[in-house]
Amino acid sequence: MEIRRITRASAGDLRLKNEAFPMPGRFIPALSEGVWTYRTERYPECRWMTFPDEAYDFEAVEKNGAAFGAYEDGVCVGLAVYQNYYFGYWYLLDLKVSAAARGKGAGKALIEAGMAEARKRGYIGLFTQAQDNNLNACLFYLKTGFTIGGFDNRVYRGTKQEGKADIIFYRD
Repeated sequence: MEIRRITRASAGDLRLKNEAFPMPGRFIPALSEGVWTYRTERYPECRWMTFPDEAYDFEAVEKNGAAFGAYEDGVCVGLAVYQNYYFGYWYLLDLKVSAAARGKGAGKALIEAGMAEARKRGYIGLFTQAQDNNLNACLFYLKTGFTIGGFDNRVYRGTKQEGKADIIFYRD
């Protein structure tokens, strides 16, 4: 697996398609006396979801941050898009890995590339968010060194996704 910054020459890799991913349960955080804990709730039957494909523009991505690709035999199998932010953490806007490449370390390597770039840019670390019903994503972020830093149960009010919440993750 090779991790490279997306350049004008590789800008087409920003169109990496989103693929279905399993959603076996929910991530339920709790804050008590300033300490975050969590529990998980498994669904009786695993659900599947596919996010809509994005239309990233290379110039906009570069102006507002950077993107990295994970390559296997020269083919882009993973993508991380980062955005500049106004406080001490660089924002991981999007992270995806093709179904065939999942479990091979691409996601973790893309996070590590982002951490290195964040430090070069003077950030403390990274932050991102994941929906509470995307249990695997939440557990992945914890496994790769992120910690829970917040919970937003209002972000989806009035939308088609009402009833979901966002977990905010930070990594120093």
